[in-house]
Amino acid sequence: MREKLTKAEEEIMQLFWTYGPSTVSNLIARMEDPKPPHSTISSFVRILEKKGFVSHKAYGRTYEYQPLISKESYSKRSVKDLVMKYFGGSVNELVSFLAKEENLSLKEIAELMDNQKQQNDE
Repeated sequence: MREKLTKAEEEIMQLFWTYGPSTVSNLIARMEDPKPPHSTISSFVRILEKKGFVSHKAYGRTYEYQPLISKESYSKRSVKDLVMKYFGGSVNELVSFLAKEENLSLKEIAELMDNQKQQNDE
């Protein structure tokens, strides 16, 4: 599973990550108004299944879908991809960018570097 999620797919995955296994009807019930059509969400969930992000269990004619990848795992991969694509694989470049853009304090920069060091040690 190396495919990326579209914005719409990621919104659906956020619901799975927040609420766990769900039917399409449950997903729609948790969405803000105006609610999308059942067929639209069903299509997106089937795409997510084809991409390897969710699987399903059948209960008669009802399918319950569950995530196959955790939010943490997807986030980690997404950040690594971001660093490779925009910062030449350099976490230092990313931190430098964030420090300039977000006006980070030295303490915040040190915490970011400590977190990165811990992740590299894992």
